[in-house]
Amino acid sequence: MDLQLPAPAATGIGHLPHYDPTEAVEFVVRHSPRLPSAPALPARSRREGMIAQAFDGVEGLVIESNGEISIDQNKLDRDSISHDATFSSDAWVGLRAFVNAMVDTDGPLKFSLTGPVTAGCSLVSLGVDPDVAFAIAGSIVRERAKQLVRYIETRVPQSTPVVIFDEPILGSLVAKDFPLGPNESIDLISSAMAPIERVAVTGVHCCTKVDYRLLFGVGASIISIPVDERITTVPGVVNDFLERGGVISWGAVPTGGPLGETVERHWRRLMGVFHTLSNEGCDPLLLRTKLLVTPVCGLAWHGVPQAEQVMIFANEIVNRLQIHSADNRFSVGA
Repeated sequence: MDLQLPAPAATGIGHLPHYDPTEAVEFVVRHSPRLPSAPALPARSRREGMIAQAFDGVEGLVIESNGEISIDQNKLDRDSISHDATFSSDAWVGLRAFVNAMVDTDGPLKFSLTGPVTAGCSLVSLGVDPDVAFAIAGSIVRERAKQLVRYIETRVPQSTPVVIFDEPILGSLVAKDFPLGPNESIDLISSAMAPIERVAVTGVHCCTKVDYRLLFGVGASIISIPVDERITTVPGVVNDFLERGGVISWGAVPTGGPLGETVERHWRRLMGVFHTLSNEGCDPLLLRTKLLVTPVCGLAWHGVPQAEQVMIFANEIVNRLQIHSADNRFSVGA
């Protein structure tokens, strides 16, 4: 399914620092009205953390209140996921508040799920054999994605679901000791997306340095990555993706270091990447129109004022892109 969205647009990654779900949803609507992103609130409950959410309701896995996971491998089974069609557990408070607030929305709504490779690696770290771990993780994530889309179709049937699979572990994909091969990892993600692609826009988010040829080959409609000069080494990969209708979600505002007092440094870095890509043959019009602007990662462990500033900067970048949309050239200092 193609993403029909006025571009460019700012949106969030998902995790927010709020304790109150109503305040979190208000934050989302205020800062990303064109593509609101369902929040997860791990500061409110560790069960809303990325890995804890992935394994919510899975027999053989117990999620403690502090987010730690204990495992009974004798009970673990690829078909053991809870069939909680209403996402009623403590792991989904932010999601439910978001959907309740969006019942009259007829535009796209963005949701994040832990990806199967990251979930599988978590099971491996708990002592599960890799073959079993990735088979179970793939099954869990596929079923969760189908449950999520059915839930959205029931509650907000007029909206377009945008489902992003969060895969930070892909930065280690080509490491010698990675427990799954690169091609097998990409296939696992593609298999998780496949059941929902007719009714939802699918994407992959990776906030770590990754092999871009592998990532762009996953078959997603949206690729969500930090602004990274290394991507200028694969201009053909980027241009082919954009020409096929893909959208790049650029993590243009840092979340792991000093933010700065103005957006200038972050703007110049994004424009520098665009300038190089366009000089290497990428269509400049596609670069500046087939895009979203986000923080690099989620904002769960920032203060609310810091999170506000990050999203203000993301929207300032969008505003600058809109101002310069009539110009076919990228000026780094503009």
